[in-house]
Amino acid sequence: MPRPTKGPRLGGGPAHERLLLANLAAALFTHKAITTTETKAKRLRPVAERLVTFAKRGDLHARRRVLAVIGDKGVVHELFAEIAPLVAEREGGYTRITKLGFRKGDNAPMARIELVLEPVQKKGSKSKNAAAAATAAADQEAAAAAAATEADEAAIEEPTETTEEVVEADTAAAPEADAAEAAEPADEAKDETK
Repeated sequence: MPRPTKGPRLGGGPAHERLLLANLAAALFTHKAITTTETKAKRLRPVAERLVTFAKRGDLHARRRVLAVIGDKGVVHELFAEIAPLVAEREGGYTRITKLGFRKGDNAPMARIELVLEPVQKKGSKSKNAAAAATAAADQEAAAAAAATEADEAAIEEPTETTEEVVEADTAAAPEADAAEAAEPADEAKDETK
């Protein structure tokens, strides 16, 4: 008997494992999520993702290959008609495994395996929340820059007014200074005549 590639076989022999995984995959596609043991969930993941990849192709040959694994035509139709269009943009990773803890009876580790049907977010594009936060930050920076500009303009205008007052005071004091300067040369002229 050939040895399996990943761990021991589920069930007894290879035929039993194939049937077990086919039934788990049918239940997964019917209910979109199932709870099972971690070992079964990990063994189901590659089988289910391969079937979803066939469903994305959507041609007759792919449908017949899925029907060879899952015998129920209703489940295969649901896979091709409902699930495949939802994951058309996704390039892989169609399932998600979440660990749930341990089963009460035999303390087996349990897990929930579910189909990932959310729309794909591109890596280059920002999410809506990040874009909104970036816009809000830009608005705050613009408001701060506007406030700084207004403060600078106000600071520039205030010294201009005080400068005008100083100039007016200087012009008022200037005639007195001119008279004093005129008196000084007269005094010098008197000193030279002596």
